[in-house]
Amino acid sequence: MATGQDKSRLVSLRRQLAALESGGRTVSVLPFNLAAIDAGLPWGGLPLSALHEIESIGAQGEDGAMAAAFLAGILARLAPKRPVLWCLRCADLHAPGLALYGLAPGRLLLACTQNDQEALWAMEEGLRNPALAAVVGEIEALSVPASRRLQLAAETSCVTGFVLHRQSAISAASSAVTRWRVSALPGMPTPEPGLGRPLWRVELLRCRGGVPAAWDVEACNATGYVSLPAALADRPSLAQRRSAG
Repeated sequence: MATGQDKSRLVSLRRQLAALESGGRTVSVLPFNLAAIDAGLPWGGLPLSALHEIESIGAQGEDGAMAAAFLAGILARLAPKRPVLWCLRCADLHAPGLALYGLAPGRLLLACTQNDQEALWAMEEGLRNPALAAVVGEIEALSVPASRRLQLAAETSCVTGFVLHRQSAISAASSAVTRWRVSALPGMPTPEPGLGRPLWRVELLRCRGGVPAAWDVEACNATGYVSLPAALADRPSLAQRRSAG
């Protein structure tokens, strides 16, 4: 079994590998402020000026609502005074709903597209504009060449890109730095029915320089942060349980 020192060395090694892959340049990150997730990422947080993919698994008809909500929390904390370009098939984005997770509707610039090709073109153009905080594209399938172009544009302009898959798909190879999946968890008991935020399982399916992982969290709050469910946050650590025994 790996010791705490072994895990610390592994985290350090992953961060060194991530630095080598970035060509030695400093990588700006957006921490989740949740130690378990930040420690699972080689950079200590979500790397900016890069491309990321997010998908979700939900009940029929939800159409990626959890992925959009998770992304809204990230965007809420990413350069909050700058606009976000969101490329989508039709103007059905529920901006007031995203506001519950911290993303102000006034920051959104919507680009309605007819297909993946148009969305990818709009994304690439947006990623070349350093006035934007981020660019989101709702894409069904992302090819390796298209992802390379988006990644290069993000690196060049220092604008972060996100590909949102409304439906879970096969995790095909791409140049995205990370790929995430968000799914619903059954609710834990609360003092009153209906109270408490939804529970998500957040999975890191792929991570450059890292390894897949998963965390059970409460949905983003109004400031865009996910958190540990109270029942897990209050649970004694393994070390505490061993010392008590």
